[in-house]
Amino acid sequence: MDNLEYAEMLEIPVNTVNVVKKKSLFRRKGAPKEDLKDDVLASVNSRADGEDYSARADYIQTEDLTEPVPAKTKVRDGWGGVLIAEAVAACLLAGGIFITNALVDNTAINNLVAGLSQPAEQEAAYTDFELSPVVSELSDAEVTQTAGVISFTGQTAVYPVCDGTVSSVSSADGLYTVEIAYTSTFSAVFTGLTTVYANPGEEVKANIPFAYSDGQNEVHVSMYDGENIISGYTLSGAVPVWNS
Repeated sequence: MDNLEYAEMLEIPVNTVNVVKKKSLFRRKGAPKEDLKDDVLASVNSRADGEDYSARADYIQTEDLTEPVPAKTKVRDGWGGVLIAEAVAACLLAGGIFITNALVDNTAINNLVAGLSQPAEQEAAYTDFELSPVVSELSDAEVTQTAGVISFTGQTAVYPVCDGTVSSVSSADGLYTVEIAYTSTFSAVFTGLTTVYANPGEEVKANIPFAYSDGQNEVHVSMYDGENIISGYTLSGAVPVWNS
């Protein structure tokens, strides 16, 4: 009502009034809210100097400033739904993988499981290899064997005993030394070679020569199991044969 008192002091008519009706613990029966507004406006305007403000009566505004009761909002926690959706998706994915692996052979998971369940393939022993002659059949070089070392002197192509991979090639005094690996432990070393046709890392075949000797120097061939020289074989002509 402070605005009304201020209007009375200025002796001006009132067009707008805000009526705030505070709630009471004890509800009283009385005139309706609209009658209360009209009474207040009539009381204030009657105190003016009698000037006619009826033309502005259409603009009298009233506003109910009764404080509304805040509506209760229920905040739902969305994490529960997200977790349930993720769990369902994980179950569907696991089921799809299981069905695929059950019905389809050679899938990545099947191969992985099979690889884990099967023991690692063992490497062949050197005695499992069938050996070939180290010189050409057309050569007249005489091949001998002493304490596990094959020796020959003659002009001939040189062969690698069996299929393998060249591990190293080195030279000294114009002659070459070549090491050929057949497994991780089985290997052979050739010394006294005049010419070498293969490079380190290249595969060699038992029926294809990898080097050449001009017959001016003796060529030696030693086979190894790890660091131990192999002597458990004999020569059948120029062909090494494992002892039974």
